[in-house]
Amino acid sequence: MTKMKATMVAISQDVLGGPEVLRQVEVPRPRVTPNQVLVRVCAAGLNPTDLKHRSRRVFLGPTPFVLGWDVSGVVEEIGFGVADFRPGDEVFGMLPYPSGHGAHAEFVLAPARALVRKPAELDHVQAGALPLASLTAWQALVERAGIVPGQRVLIHGAAGGVGHLAAQIARDRGAAVIGTASASKHDYLREIGVHEVLDYRTSAFEAELSDVDVVLDTVGGEVMTRSLAVLRPGGTLVTIMPTGREVLVDEARQHGVRVVGMLADADRAGMEAVADMARRGALRPKIDQVFSMSAAADAHARGESGRAFGKVVLVPD
Repeated sequence: MTKMKATMVAISQDVLGGPEVLRQVEVPRPRVTPNQVLVRVCAAGLNPTDLKHRSRRVFLGPTPFVLGWDVSGVVEEIGFGVADFRPGDEVFGMLPYPSGHGAHAEFVLAPARALVRKPAELDHVQAGALPLASLTAWQALVERAGIVPGQRVLIHGAAGGVGHLAAQIARDRGAAVIGTASASKHDYLREIGVHEVLDYRTSAFEAELSDVDVVLDTVGGEVMTRSLAVLRPGGTLVTIMPTGREVLVDEARQHGVRVVGMLADADRAGMEAVADMARRGALRPKIDQVFSMSAAADAHARGESGRAFGKVVLVPD
């Protein structure tokens, strides 16, 4: 048996800043511990939270650190107590947020219960694009809002990383999906089952909609408060954006609706649901562009450009 190297390549940074602060370094390979799985990374999604943490202090401690919460790869080693996986298994999942980062590297250590088996119907790039965004959408719509068949669900930013997955989840749950997006993305949204599309640049959604059961806000700002008016009494607004919580909750109460703010959390049950949808062909990520790890700075620049349509994914060189 070939002995594994004690080091690995990772994308790290010594300071906060623009994409140029990212650099490829050699660091110690993680050592497997009880209930943990060492995964050889085959693909790792890039999410807006990676861009935020690279550029400013959010949840992480001081630099240096390695970003990345999405992973798809192959089990390299298992720690004591891991019963569900064996070396060689293909897995994917979301590392615990925010402290479990580190997927933008050759190897990453993950809690066994954060991972599920990768469906054969997905390649590693597709699987690596899914976890954080799909779990955000699943937890928002299914766990927080409790959507049921026949409900009307409005998704702001429906062509975005979370939005396009949320649209597919809502459709699969039997909801009538309404999405806001720029006109150039309307055809794609119709392809994935969005029933009604609105161009946020040319129309005020609150003037055209009413009696909506659930709103998923991935945009933030005034969109949150404007969304309260389109909800039916007893409806729910779920936002993944920072809120002026007390003011928003008070205004929601006046409208007779509920507001839920959330962050995604690593969750095996949610990942199993995502995997099941992928196996059935009901959930597919739109891939914008794939970059090698050594081009991570270019990937971050693409993510910040405003031109990405779908998910940006990193793969090992």
